[in-house]
Amino acid sequence: MATPPPATAFSHAGVTVPDLEAAIDWYRDTLGYYLLAGPLEVLEDDSPLGIAAANIYGVGFTSFRFAHLCGADGAGLELFTFASPATVAPEDNFEFWKTGINHISLTAVDFEGVSDRIVAAGGRARSATVVIDPAKNYRIQYMEDPWGTVVELCSHPYTQMWA
Repeated sequence: MATPPPATAFSHAGVTVPDLEAAIDWYRDTLGYYLLAGPLEVLEDDSPLGIAAANIYGVGFTSFRFAHLCGADGAGLELFTFASPATVAPEDNFEFWKTGINHISLTAVDFEGVSDRIVAAGGRARSATVVIDPAKNYRIQYMEDPWGTVVELCSHPYTQMWA
């Protein structure tokens, strides 16, 4: 029997926004994230970061700014704003049938309070609250930040809800 690979842990999600400072403020004030580093700027040049970014994004990104935030569990949120091409919000930001990430998810002990804060701070509810297990009061709700990033709120930790 083969030995399974070592377990990995979630590190962070990267989200593109049109206004980096506004997004930093929103995630801090609304969801309790805190700033680890940044905002930082990367130019498309011969610097080590410029070369690394060109390897990731290709030629023509000109420059971008980003910041590293962290939540209560230590998982990160990396926010980006690109100079070129200009940030564009998709017409349909929830093409769930397409491959790739379709949402990020957060555990909110104060489930209703966080849902209310998101809406009050310019986000929106995509769905009503869905009760996954009425006996245990496990709930989820799909929300959006003000820039259209889909955020699933969970009332309990993922392992507790789905194990």
